[in-house]
Amino acid sequence: MSTTFQLDTSTSRANPTPAPMKRLTVPAIRQRKKDGVTAEPVVMLTAYTARQAQLLDAHCDLLLVGDSLGQVIYGLPSTIPVTLEMMANHAAAVVRGSYHTVVAVDMPFGSYEKSPEQAFENASYLLKQSGAAAVKLEGGAAMAETVAFLNARGIPVMGHVGLTPQAVNILGGYMARGRSDAEAQKIVSDAVALDEAGAFAIVVEGVVEPIAIEITKAVSCLTIGIGGSAQCDGQVLVTEDMLGMFERVPRFVKRYENIAETIERAVVRYAQEVKDRTFPAPEQTYQPKG
Repeated sequence: MSTTFQLDTSTSRANPTPAPMKRLTVPAIRQRKKDGVTAEPVVMLTAYTARQAQLLDAHCDLLLVGDSLGQVIYGLPSTIPVTLEMMANHAAAVVRGSYHTVVAVDMPFGSYEKSPEQAFENASYLLKQSGAAAVKLEGGAAMAETVAFLNARGIPVMGHVGLTPQAVNILGGYMARGRSDAEAQKIVSDAVALDEAGAFAIVVEGVVEPIAIEITKAVSCLTIGIGGSAQCDGQVLVTEDMLGMFERVPRFVKRYENIAETIERAVVRYAQEVKDRTFPAPEQTYQPKG
């Protein structure tokens, strides 16, 4: 038995409760791919809060505490301003709200690019502060040395190639990558370099589909598609996107619900009942006894 912090929905407080040690591990996830084939695709979604993690946990293999929280949670224009402290705090909440999934946390812009030593210091900080099992960083061959450095020192690393949001200022926007032969080859070679450096998985984002398929066949580690291909070894989406929390979403997002409309309808009803003085009703108030 191990102790994990499970959200007590009756009190809205996180209380320590015993739970069987059923959490997946990075090696168990990595072993899904054997001889180039992943019989059971990996399910990954983003999570930023304890309650969100609790709802997603039983249905996912990986929960990614993405730096997309900069836009989704904080309303920032990009992921660039996200800090280590933001990532550590949200990752800790997700770990507290889960017991089954592997929790990976994004390393924010500026926290790993300078040197492998800088990356180790900041990655170890994130894992210590949050209890997450792995980190994710963006970049290809240029980051291979860093990936190998972290991996050799006990920190599992997920790579990220193709459309890399932290490089938006260099890329010039969030358009699909790999439309030229030269760029396509660079993306593939970047993925191979990360695989050879020891990454246990690589997010392949926003690339033309043949590139995602080629990478999946070329690397021994898992590929996680987001705007890639159904032939990747797994898939990830930003949870708020697939739930319909935003009006505009990328082409590669499928909306499975329209939660924004549900919330708005509920708020409209609440506002009207407040104005009508029909809320709170007797059943929502405390009356004198006797």
